[in-house]
This record gives sequence, C-alpha cells and structure tokens, in this order.
Amino acid sequence: VQLQASGGGLVHPGGSLRLSCAASGRAFRLTTVTWYRQTAGKQRELVAAITKSGNTVYTDSVKGRATISRDTDKNTVYLEMNSLKQEDTAVYSCNADFIAGIPPKVSTVWGQGTEVTVSS
Repeated sequence: VQLQASGGGLVHPGGSLRLSCAASGRAFRLTTVTWYRQTAGKQRELVAAITKSGNTVYTDSVKGRATISRDTDKNTVYLEMNSLKQEDTAVYSCNADFIAGIPPKVSTVWGQGTEVTVSS
C-alpha cells in the first residue's frame, strides 16, 4: 500500500486549502488515517485523525478550522483547513493503518509530505 499526499502550496493568511491523502495498492482496507505536520526544529504534531467508522480528533490549534473526512470508495482522506494562520505553515504528512494479507494483518504506511506555506 502506498500513500500519496497532495494539495499543499502557498496560501494567504485567512485562506483555505484542502489536502488529500490517497491510498493505492491491492486488497487492503484502510482503518485510521492521521495527518501530521512538522516544521524545522519542532516535533511532529498530530493535526487530525479519522477512524474507519468516521470518528475524528483534532489538535486544539486547528479545532473549528479544520475538517478531516474520507471517501471510502476512493481510499482517500481529506484535510480541509480554513482561516489559515502563519503558524499553520509546515510540511503535512499522512499516515494510515490498513488491513491486508492472509491472514489479515494490520500495518502502517506513511505518505510523503506536502508543504503548506501561509504567508502574505
């Protein structure tokens, strides 16, 4: 299974963007997908996560400004962020737990990062 993160770019403060995390591979089922972000010199931070059943969690700094959602048919998870601030500037990466194989086994995969820059 591979993850492809996309959607980053330069955004003005107050703007919006939508990040995508698309999974591809053979005979797998995604469970929990998590978005993280990291800036130089800082620890990686969990931004938002969504479980197989659709339960979501957000870090406090993005609550009310971010929505994580999933399209099961497309094996894609989205992170939409509004009212972006300069402190949202970071490299955003997605991580997914998935079930595959016989017997079924839970594994984890990381996607590459997509850079988000919030600047005027």
